Amino acid sequence: MLLTPHARSPRRLKAAALLASAVAVCLVAASAPAAPLGVGDRLFPHLGNPGYDVASYDLSFTYPGSNSKPLKAVTTIDAWTTTELDRINLDFAHGKVDSVEVDGEPAAFTGAGEDLVVTPGEPLPGGSWMRITVRHTSDPVSAEGRDGGWVRTTDGLAMANQADAAHLVFPCNDHPSDKAMFTIRVTAPDGYTAVANGLPAGVDRVAGETTWTYRTQHPMATELTQVSIGRSTVLHRTGPHGLPVRDVVPTKHREALEPWLEKTPDQISWMESKVGRYPFETYGLLMADADTGFELETQTLSLFERDLFTEPAYPKWYVESIMVHELAHQWFGDSVSPRNWSDLWLNEGHATWYEALYAEEKADKPMETRMKAAYGASDRWRAAGGPPAAPKAPNPGQKISIFRPNVYDGAALVLYALREEIGRPAFQGLERAWVSRHEDGVATTADFVALAEEISRRDLGGFFQDWLYGEKTPPMPGHPDWKSVAIPKAAKGKAAK
Repeated sequence: MLLTPHARSPRRLKAAALLASAVAVCLVAASAPAAPLGVGDRLFPHLGNPGYDVASYDLSFTYPGSNSKPLKAVTTIDAWTTTELDRINLDFAHGKVDSVEVDGEPAAFTGAGEDLVVTPGEPLPGGSWMRITVRHTSDPVSAEGRDGGWVRTTDGLAMANQADAAHLVFPCNDHPSDKAMFTIRVTAPDGYTAVANGLPAGVDRVAGETTWTYRTQHPMATELTQVSIGRSTVLHRTGPHGLPVRDVVPTKHREALEPWLEKTPDQISWMESKVGRYPFETYGLLMADADTGFELETQTLSLFERDLFTEPAYPKWYVESIMVHELAHQWFGDSVSPRNWSDLWLNEGHATWYEALYAEEKADKPMETRMKAAYGASDRWRAAGGPPAAPKAPNPGQKISIFRPNVYDGAALVLYALREEIGRPAFQGLERAWVSRHEDGVATTADFVALAEEISRRDLGGFFQDWLYGEKTPPMPGHPDWKSVAIPKAAKGKAAK
């Protein structure tokens, strides 16, 4: 995710805040009290669920032709149990549940916090295969005080599920540590086009409606799910080594957006020259007529606000560097996903790094200038948001607030310091090894530290401890003159409010 500058106005910040929502699930009482569970994420204690490992999701949505009415939906989850389960917790918080089946048999269900708690007829043994089918609605109108999940565009819908909002759209194990394969089916009235993650797997037209089916060829975290429904045109082009590139644009803006879209294949080639082959089956941009205040790296189909490309105030080099930011995420955050949300710096720090490197190489915007400025602000960022690898919890009622400067330029600064410390050849080898070794998986900060030590053949424990977890920014290797810039007294007073 990249928060764009116009996102900082009070109106947009309010619109971007993810506040606690009331559960709109239709409840059927289970025989005993149910409780929300979680996988122990420090920043999101109740996100995800223990006891099973999802292998695949099959999502079916029926769009009624209005983005203010609930969609009919069926979610089917295939998973392995990792322990005996007499109950199955799913994350789901914004829809009406009509029925639940486990292995084809009706199951009782109830709600607990933002969990849908399912009780099968008999306990499920550990190590067994299970199929959960939930028939439900998926409400595109945000619960009061809560955004995320479906994004209402001028002509339909898109998705923005980061970090914890996929379960506002469909029942799931909503944590990046449990990646799975996806099949997504969308039925909409004639005149609409639906596109989702992965590659097309069929189009069926019956009686004024069309159903599109898409399948991923690589596992995906729930927060990276994307479904676009709108009066759209899908543009096709070819990327490096025959990669299919497809972009989704509002039909009426197709001509204006094409000069930007045609840049993507060369940007993919540039990223491949830095870190290796693109990790997925396709890529493209979804240009949404929506007011989000951010861009988002949804897997194989990154979400962008159309205004980013049509607002003349943004310099060309800046827009292109943001395109590369979301593209870089396909390697860093999508293919290699964080095991916990405290590892977010690995996503955003790397995406910011390649954004800045692209601007340096293509637009003569020196990386050193940007990193020196970041160094000057880094102590302030750490005080406000925590060290890069130990970010502070979200502000109350603002879950999206984990996306602070400390995990963007503050984390890219750590990578700059590492390159200065171990040298460019070792750093470049580390980057390639990281995305290769952990492709299609999840990884932690500790994994990154271990690999950096392996590649550089050096003990970097002290270096990473100071740079990733220190309250103050350590001295920059090779730049002893770089200094932190003190916070003006007036700014301190404003921040305190």
